[in-house]
Amino acid sequence: MSAAGNRPLAVILSVRTDRGAPPAATGTAIRAFVIVAFCIALFAMLDRSVAAQTAAPGHVTGVLAILSTWTPAILLGFLTNIYISLLSMLVATVLGTLVGIGLVAERMPVRWCCWGFTHFFRNAPWLVILFYCMLLLPFSLHAGPFSAPLPDWSKAVFGIAIAASANMAEVVRGAIQSIPTGQWESAASLAFSRRQIIWMIILPQCVKRMVPGWMNLYALVMVSTPLCSVVGVREVMTTIADMLASYSRHDLLMPAYFYLLLLFFVFCFPIARLTLKIERRFSVVG
Repeated sequence: MSAAGNRPLAVILSVRTDRGAPPAATGTAIRAFVIVAFCIALFAMLDRSVAAQTAAPGHVTGVLAILSTWTPAILLGFLTNIYISLLSMLVATVLGTLVGIGLVAERMPVRWCCWGFTHFFRNAPWLVILFYCMLLLPFSLHAGPFSAPLPDWSKAVFGIAIAASANMAEVVRGAIQSIPTGQWESAASLAFSRRQIIWMIILPQCVKRMVPGWMNLYALVMVSTPLCSVVGVREVMTTIADMLASYSRHDLLMPAYFYLLLLFFVFCFPIARLTLKIERRFSVVG
């Protein structure tokens, strides 16, 4: 087969069959412990709130009734967090992939620029990056006679995406460098250019290796979206703050934020479990 041919380069990967999955009893015990711990914490907080209501007869509405009333608004705010996280991860994936390829580029200026971008934003606080994006980006975009407003949530997406792209670049770089050198040498011997080797041979093999790291990074992006409320974006944290301000009850504080923690846990915990499952399923040797 030659590089001029239309046939793709055949690559044989060995997949590990002895997957080191943890014992089922251990996993079940851990899940049971987590569920019991959450139930105990919830019961303790509800018991405290009931005691506070008994001591203050003026508080007629129960905590559970308030949370039930505000649940549609809270879920709507939580959807905003999911929307921001998905857009941020999309931008971070594209930008991080390009930067990750630049980290293994042959040209030294490209490598150094990508290295500086990666290490600068990996070690910068995400909240500081969000503040910079909010203050430095314009309020509207102008193109001749046309003008379009730039909402706050789009600035937040850009800020989170920049921070996440630096981490994504390291995921891509690690996946590329984990490919055996024989793949590079075989493709080079068939007169493939470096660009063809990366895009046609190396990156397709990197997808399975990058999936666990990509999903872990998305979970990190998701739990970082409440930072957007600090810079003025209306999302689930803002909704919780509005609910607390409407009632001005101290006994509502802990159950409200526990409810918020539970929402993030229910959303992110399946991602963590699915990550482990995919990692065991696509364990690649060599």
